[in-house]
Amino acid sequence: MKRPIIEIDEAKCNGCGQCVLDCAEGALAVIDGKARLISEVFCDGLGACLNCPQGALTLTTREAAEFDEKAALAAKARREASESAAGGCPGSAARSLRPLGAPAAAVANTTLRAELPTWPIQLRLVPSQAPFMDGAHLLLAAHCAGFALPRLHQDWLPGRVPLIACPKLEDNAPLLEKLTDILRGGRITGLTVLRMSVPCCGGLERLAREALNRAGRDLPLESRVVALG
Repeated sequence: MKRPIIEIDEAKCNGCGQCVLDCAEGALAVIDGKARLISEVFCDGLGACLNCPQGALTLTTREAAEFDEKAALAAKARREASESAAGGCPGSAARSLRPLGAPAAAVANTTLRAELPTWPIQLRLVPSQAPFMDGAHLLLAAHCAGFALPRLHQDWLPGRVPLIACPKLEDNAPLLEKLTDILRGGRITGLTVLRMSVPCCGGLERLAREALNRAGRDLPLESRVVALG
């Protein structure tokens, strides 16, 4: 049968994995540094994965096996269970890097070491039930804040768990779902939003308020705006 299905331009793909995160059916995987379609029957052809920073993904209409949602979700569940048993993706494994508020250790000039209390920091990647969420005060910051504020690490990270997101460039639905799940856990003590003064960044504060509402949490919310100019 002819139907819409994803097509990947390997020359453009840099293996960032954004499409894998966007595909709810688990039809895609990064293999040998490139995004690959695991199976035609796993692709629904709706194009949720088209938010590719490199423009490597497009939809084409061609002869393809019929989409099988049940098989796709079953295969995805098996892969996730296997990854969990193996410790999950090393790049997104939750970890505490140093006590909140503790100074970073001195390192040799040839060494680059993260000055972060926790990892990961991308809101979409952080596990909702990560151990470092116990009693945490969240700092939900715009991606640009780290570049706009040279003292962000000294002034804003101590005592807070950092999460970064961009309401303009990211799909807000999974961001809202993840933040709601984190807040619903009942272990968060506070939430600070650090956003830029540009209008689109206001979505970060709206996201935080909606997540608090959906989670049924009455937590203190501090919103700070970084002015440009």
